[in-house]
Amino acid sequence: MTTSSRMPVVFLPHGGGPWPFVDVGFGDPKELDQLATYLKSVGAVPETNPRAVLMISAHWEASVPTVMTSAHPPMLYDYSGFPPESYRITWPAPGDPEFAKRVRAVLEGAGIPSAEDPARGFDHGAFVPLKLAWPEAEVPTLQLSLKRGLDPATHLAIGRALAPLRDEGVFIIGSGMTFHNMRGFGAPDSMAVSQAFDRWLQHVTIADQPERDAQLTKWEAAPAARLNHPREEHLLPLMVIAGAAGSDRGSVSYSSTLMGVRLSAFRFG
Repeated sequence: MTTSSRMPVVFLPHGGGPWPFVDVGFGDPKELDQLATYLKSVGAVPETNPRAVLMISAHWEASVPTVMTSAHPPMLYDYSGFPPESYRITWPAPGDPEFAKRVRAVLEGAGIPSAEDPARGFDHGAFVPLKLAWPEAEVPTLQLSLKRGLDPATHLAIGRALAPLRDEGVFIIGSGMTFHNMRGFGAPDSMAVSQAFDRWLQHVTIADQPERDAQLTKWEAAPAARLNHPREEHLLPLMVIAGAAGSDRGSVSYSSTLMGVRLSAFRFG
């Protein structure tokens, strides 16, 4: 299935745990509402209804990029310590085994080995923002894993391989956080630390493709980089999205504060 318009690509922050579907006991309600409002708007970003959503979540890593192939993906409650209702959240979006084959085909065509997982469910990096964006769970949705090792150039290449799917009606979304230092949330100096890195990210995302790719590849040299991301799994979905963006320049679609830090979302196309 093709569409006359190329789908945009988006990188978004998914917040914490099963928020906002249960009271998680943290965060300023006004700031949480701002993030929820933004995530609800993501479903309206494409001008036409997507044929499918391909989600790259920070919460799935595998030895090679791996795509879920279940026609009816289950839920994966990959968190602990929350109220019982946190483990009864549902988001029954259909999978698409045939589309999963297409995802593998474009990866393999670019020389990137891939795999499939028929049992994988939607983790909270996927179902939290997607349940807000598509509460009726009507859009066929697949997840694609990150590759262990978290090499930025590798994930930019994965994104470039996925780019043709944008012309086939596929809305590619990366779900992570622009700040993800669990010890830093709420710390006195974290706002300044997160703002320094966020300013760098905003500059990079509006740059043309060669500069953007070069800067993202060496992201560790950015201001306060490792203070924002002691481990970079929540940043790597942005690399996939930037790769899939091709020559499209980015824009900031959300930027606000949450739990004492600055968080942003980016759109390309």
